Amino acid sequence: PRLLGTAKCASLSSNWYQQHKNHENVGQNSFGKYALLAAAGAVIVSSEDPEQQAGQYVEGLPTFTAKDVMLRDGSDLDNKESPASRVWISYKEGVYDVTEFVAQHPGGEKILIGAGGPIEPFWALYAVHKKTYVYDLLAQYRIGNLAKADIVVEDSDDPYANDPTRHPVFNINNPRPFNAEPPLNILADNFITPNDLFYVRNHHPVPDIDPDDYELQIEGVGFEEPVVLTLSDLQGMKQSTVTAAIQCAGNRRADMLQHKPVRGMNWGGAAISNATWTGPRLSEVLQHLGWSEDKYPEVKHVWADGLDYGPDGTSYGASILIEKAMDPRQDVILALKMNGEELPRDHGYPVRLVAPGVVGARNVKWVGSLTLSEEESHSHWQRRDYKGFNPSIDWHNVDFDNKYAVSIQNQPVTSMVCDPLDGGSVQIVDNKIHLKGYAFSGAGAKIIRVDITLDGGETWHTAELEQDDSSLNRCWAWSLWQCDVPLPEGSASGDEVKVTCCAIDSNYNRQPEKVKNIWNLRGCLSNSWHSINVKLK
Repeated sequence: PRLLGTAKCASLSSNWYQQHKNHENVGQNSFGKYALLAAAGAVIVSSEDPEQQAGQYVEGLPTFTAKDVMLRDGSDLDNKESPASRVWISYKEGVYDVTEFVAQHPGGEKILIGAGGPIEPFWALYAVHKKTYVYDLLAQYRIGNLAKADIVVEDSDDPYANDPTRHPVFNINNPRPFNAEPPLNILADNFITPNDLFYVRNHHPVPDIDPDDYELQIEGVGFEEPVVLTLSDLQGMKQSTVTAAIQCAGNRRADMLQHKPVRGMNWGGAAISNATWTGPRLSEVLQHLGWSEDKYPEVKHVWADGLDYGPDGTSYGASILIEKAMDPRQDVILALKMNGEELPRDHGYPVRLVAPGVVGARNVKWVGSLTLSEEESHSHWQRRDYKGFNPSIDWHNVDFDNKYAVSIQNQPVTSMVCDPLDGGSVQIVDNKIHLKGYAFSGAGAKIIRVDITLDGGETWHTAELEQDDSSLNRCWAWSLWQCDVPLPEGSASGDEVKVTCCAIDSNYNRQPEKVKNIWNLRGCLSNSWHSINVKLK
């Protein structure tokens, strides 16, 4: 590969390094300016794999040792006189000052777990970083080369080597941690989604838990000492079964991306699935231990923490409201079975918190502890993610701690056309076309109608619904729909038509028409009318 402008930038970098070789008194603005200049010299023009290009040695840039990097770990960000007021990292042969980027990082302060050292171990866990645009972004913060003696050889131990085998039909959004959805055009074929086709949303490697060693710790307000329950204890309690759909907060994020960029995986419309879940009700487990809301009215939340761990040693965690947890008619269970079978590892074996009607992010898998608390979980994913904002809020002005930035619990009404696919074709039969899809609403609201239009909303047709026999306000399952829709007058084979669906739930909430009015910086809660274009045949 060849380098563009290396000599000029190397000279600037070298001069700067000589002036500021101790790095204790470098102002934030001047550092950023020279770092960007150095980065420009590291732009590589090549047909090689971007992953191979990133972090290569750049002739003429200053050399730093691992100790230089280690001293700048961001542990003293407010003290501009300290080396630790900067955040440096290394990647392969490159050294980078990412201080300016820390506040913008979508993972928040989690970026600091790699500060002051090589980021290879953390990118092995979070392979979502291994994308061309991330390498390009990293290059902007390049300031030098790592001393050859300190270059890290990536550990061959793969933290994902023990992940379960998945069905090859999945559309994979991210391989590590594994995040995938089934093909949209088969999603509505089964009211109960087969375990092997249920969408997967993981945040860490999948833990391999020995059922004989499993323990669930319950603590917090009302417990002087933590109570420990084994898997056998949970299996010996009264078992309840509930049919519930679980939907990722980012389902249909791809629709928002068409309007404006968002940060998050590019989920299509199949990050939702429907299953039967069996296990003891959480309310009955707590009552069995002598705990009640009457005794401890100050408790407002139940935290759930998983046994899946990230590189910083913390596990995935979230919380649900106490009124959801303790009302037996809200059907919150500690699921031990899925569709009558032992929970698959990808879906939380041996125990998953299933909170029907609540966003998937709160349905914590591999639950290892429950905490009764006066406040919501302090987990990053509860307080710094999975929140909704108005379309004028972006990463430059977002405040996750704003009192109006409420953590997502229940989800809004949504629907999708699953078959045919956008851009596909559909057979004309008796001047009609056959369409099918799903609809769902959170908080137990049942779908009461799905309307279909082929003319932009001038004329609507009502679909037939496949549903369970739940009541209007205690329905946790999705509804499947299908409709034979009459074609507009004059339609013929070879024409293209726009198909749009819109669902209405038992609270008479209706999907919003346009995505632009609900766009948010994380691409959550995407539920506008769903439209596809199909060719008639």
